[in-house]
Amino acid sequence: MDTNKLEQIVSEVISKLNMEMQEGTCQSSQPKIPVEASGRHIHLSKEDAMTLFGTDELTVDRELSQPGQYLYKEKVMLIGPKGVMKGIAVLGPCRGKTQVELSSTDARSIGLKGIVRDSGDLDGTESVMVSAGGKVISVASGVIVARRHIHMTPEDAVCLSVKDREIVSVRVTGNRPLIFEDVLIRVSEKFRLSMHIDYDEANAVGLNASSFAEITL
Repeated sequence: MDTNKLEQIVSEVISKLNMEMQEGTCQSSQPKIPVEASGRHIHLSKEDAMTLFGTDELTVDRELSQPGQYLYKEKVMLIGPKGVMKGIAVLGPCRGKTQVELSSTDARSIGLKGIVRDSGDLDGTESVMVSAGGKVISVASGVIVARRHIHMTPEDAVCLSVKDREIVSVRVTGNRPLIFEDVLIRVSEKFRLSMHIDYDEANAVGLNASSFAEITL
């Protein structure tokens, strides 16, 4: 048998063994998905950060659960058609376009409808004024109610038998367990397994420290 043929057979055998080991691990220990409630916050573009704070290198307060994401110490105020909202968290790093994420209750409290969208899908969304330190900017088409979603790695996706951008139903435990439909799967090597919901959804399910999520469909 020639060397190339032997290497091909060995490679196929190793690949099969790895797949069987991975499948066995997944079947024996289906991961419980952590659930996190995301409060109202804003992602600033570099240009808007410069306008509001005079720099696009803001002060990191702490790292967030998703790798490479963090909370800044700086805060902003939102000015809507019917009210203001102070102490809005600023998350980093800066993005290409400013995005404000609110719950539906938050949005209505300042006179907005609250349009549900995937992160980054901002065309046709609502506008708001953002203020900090006496500076004010207008954010056009930048306010969303974030669609509930699950971050995961490719390995997690294999274990959970789902793929990137798939829409699933998820049961979340809590004081008042619920099944959430229309949950977006987001897969990347950069992610850490976690389901993200907003405070309206967290309150509805009675989210607590022992809560977790399970994909049902």
